[in-house]
Amino acid sequence: MVHALALSGVLFGLWLLLSGHYTPLFFFLGALSTAVSVFFAHRMDAFDDEGVPVIHVSRKIWTYLPWLVWEVARSNIAVARIVLSPKLKISPTVVSFRARQETDLGRVIMANSVTMTPGTITVAVTGRDLYVHALYRGATDGIEEGAMNRKVAELERVRG
Repeated sequence: MVHALALSGVLFGLWLLLSGHYTPLFFFLGALSTAVSVFFAHRMDAFDDEGVPVIHVSRKIWTYLPWLVWEVARSNIAVARIVLSPKLKISPTVVSFRARQETDLGRVIMANSVTMTPGTITVAVTGRDLYVHALYRGATDGIEEGAMNRKVAELERVRG
């Protein structure tokens, strides 16, 4: 029941955010759409820790997201320096590393976090191994033991 309520809240909030209309008709249509969507999700047996991860990561997400935004900004500046310098110091490389995350959800969050950081992109996930393409070798230094791997592992261990 908690998963259904969490999914309902997220879907209804997204409906309101995307519609931009706050009249009684739109509230009713949003509630109706949310109820139908949650009903079908329940019928498909999609309520679990990975199907509705809102509860799964809710406590640590508020410290992780600002940290991720800071890392993206920092990497953005590093990539801009490389691109704008007269001598392009790029050395494209692909590295693989073992993710510390225990669940598929944790590995997806890790892969997406790496991809959101400028200069790196996750090109494949095979089991617990992630393959990352980097614009320059410095972008991958310490990625396996790095803060992102550790923070995402801590993020997924938090239970609602």
